Amino acid sequence: MAGPPITASSTHIHDLPDAILTNIFATISDTRSRNAAALVCRKWLLIERTTRTALALRGNERDLFMIPTCFRSVTHLDLSLLSPWGHSLLSSSSDDPHPHLLAHLLRQAFPGVTSLTLYSRTPSTLQVLAPYWPNLKRVKLVRWHQRSPSPLGSDFSSLFEHCLSLSSLDLSDFYYWTEDLPAALSAHPFVAAGFTRLDLMTRSFAEGFKTNELRAISAACPNLVELRAACLFDPRYLGFVGDEALQAIASSCPKLSILHLADASSLLNTRGNPNEDGSAAGDAEISRSALIGLFTGLPLLEELALDVCKNVRDSGLALEVLCSKCPRLRSLKLGQFQGLCMAIGSQLDGIALCSGLRSLFIKNSADLTDMGLIAISRGSPMLTKFEVQGCKNITVKGLRTMACLLRGTLVDVKISCCKNLNAMLSLRAVEPIRDRIQRLHIDCIWDGSEQRGNLQDAVQNFDLIEMAEEAGSSRQPAEYMNLFEADGYGVMNKKKKFKNAAQPDSSYMKSNGNTFWCKTWDQLQYLSLWVAVGELLTPLAAVGLEDCPQLEEIRIKVEGDCREQARPSENQFGLSTLRRYPRLRKMQLDCGDVIGNALTAPSGQMDLSLWERFFLNGIGYLRLNELDYWLPQDRDLNQRGLTLPAAGLLAQCGTLRKLFIHGTANEHFMNFLLKIPNLRDVQLREDYYPAPENDMSTEMRVDSCSRFEDALNGRRILD
Repeated sequence: MAGPPITASSTHIHDLPDAILTNIFATISDTRSRNAAALVCRKWLLIERTTRTALALRGNERDLFMIPTCFRSVTHLDLSLLSPWGHSLLSSSSDDPHPHLLAHLLRQAFPGVTSLTLYSRTPSTLQVLAPYWPNLKRVKLVRWHQRSPSPLGSDFSSLFEHCLSLSSLDLSDFYYWTEDLPAALSAHPFVAAGFTRLDLMTRSFAEGFKTNELRAISAACPNLVELRAACLFDPRYLGFVGDEALQAIASSCPKLSILHLADASSLLNTRGNPNEDGSAAGDAEISRSALIGLFTGLPLLEELALDVCKNVRDSGLALEVLCSKCPRLRSLKLGQFQGLCMAIGSQLDGIALCSGLRSLFIKNSADLTDMGLIAISRGSPMLTKFEVQGCKNITVKGLRTMACLLRGTLVDVKISCCKNLNAMLSLRAVEPIRDRIQRLHIDCIWDGSEQRGNLQDAVQNFDLIEMAEEAGSSRQPAEYMNLFEADGYGVMNKKKKFKNAAQPDSSYMKSNGNTFWCKTWDQLQYLSLWVAVGELLTPLAAVGLEDCPQLEEIRIKVEGDCREQARPSENQFGLSTLRRYPRLRKMQLDCGDVIGNALTAPSGQMDLSLWERFFLNGIGYLRLNELDYWLPQDRDLNQRGLTLPAAGLLAQCGTLRKLFIHGTANEHFMNFLLKIPNLRDVQLREDYYPAPENDMSTEMRVDSCSRFEDALNGRRILD
């Protein structure tokens, strides 16, 4: 006899076998989602703890009893965020008289760790910790303080001596001398031969690796699959990187699939001068034959970045060899390369022949034109990411045509430091993919924005879809540009014919019988902005970014010298205007390259405290969950200190859960933040070089940090 019918109320997720439920939990990567699931019941708590493989440990090193012991399956452990941040961990000079005790407890709590991230201020940290995890395979070291006076290679010797299975070393956030690594690798050849990944793109280098050092590293690590290095390409210096270094890499490391070589000066994250033509003062000592030899010797390349500070001329022919010899190439970044694409007639040449590219970044190419952009979009139809920086000869016409041709794939665009592309024109250029683009960077330069009304009226009749459909491979390059004639703004007297007139495409709106592109950025999730100091953020919505329903994260980079600026005409930067984005929860406000007077300013000028008030005014109106704030600086004093107005304004962010302040602060100012009801994670990070060596009266000292943490953790948080 059949039983009662099964209803929805009679089944439960607990009816799933434990193996299936465990696999479901293992696929959840979001930390907050995992934490929420762990609160449902004891069974879910145990499953979540046993399936978590990555953990970033927070807290103070003095609180040994708070080390969790339930994450036995963790393989990736991040210890770089322990507080007091930046202080030497596991050092006999610290308050802990038994540094091996903490190392032993960490080993007992996380026995399966194979990947480690660690702030290693002195060599003693790894000397104590490395013997407890001999099976480490991947290590990332972090240090922004100055290198301690010790023998060459001492920062790595303990790690290489005890961890013989190392395959990956990440030093991108670790300050050291370029002579340190070759010395350590030569002293441990067995470990060096096992490396498959080296990230040496250290941003704090003054010069970068030289030819003899790159030759030694590549010879010691012949099995490298990924190599990233900050180099010295300037031929005015002894040991500069040129043909010899490129040939050594190609001959010693034929298995490379990812190769990034960038001049150390290009990693400073500062914007160039858009009025320059994109051509450097001199030429790099990199010949066409050397490039061809590099590409021929590395047939497995999938990602290539060559960001050189000097001109590499007539590179088109070498790039054609790259396209033929490296069929797996998917990502390409070229800086200071000239002659990328001649774009003469309908024949594709140079970089336009790289048909398999998914990501392309072109920087400071003086002769790149609109025709070159069109040729690239014709030759690389699968591009999903395109970045252009410092190219003065491209205009909105060429970039807009490129967006039309790549409408089906392009979702990530960065337009920076291009003379003919201000904020309004940059947004016009990406209008063909407005309903598809997910990540966007523009420069907030408002020149000519007063003409916005005329431009919008002209653009309304611009049928982008039909343009892309008609742009077949049989067109001549000049015909693409002719699509932009009419009144000079890209007007086309055509109408879109919908297959179903009752249910038109949601990407379009109707007005007076005509169709025009909708003004909503439907898929935009990440927005990055560059703003010159003294400029306002308020025109952002007026130039076209008024409706972004899915925008979750924004990064704002402010740069310039306050000492050369008069008082702003408004009393706030314009953060309050971001209230129009309903899902905005994460912000990075980077004022680290804003220079001013920390203590006193001449008559008629503002000191940094008033500038901070200007930048942060209105931030309390936003419903942010996470905020990273890089403080302005006084370079003469090497001081990045949180001021009283900034502390008061940050305390008005009532929804914050995580706050990283990249600088120092007074304990009294930090206590303002205790007013934020759900704030759980606060950290002062001096992650800039050189980080202050000594704690002074105006900075957050170890005892002050501990008192603040106790007050923060002692509150009752509703969420």
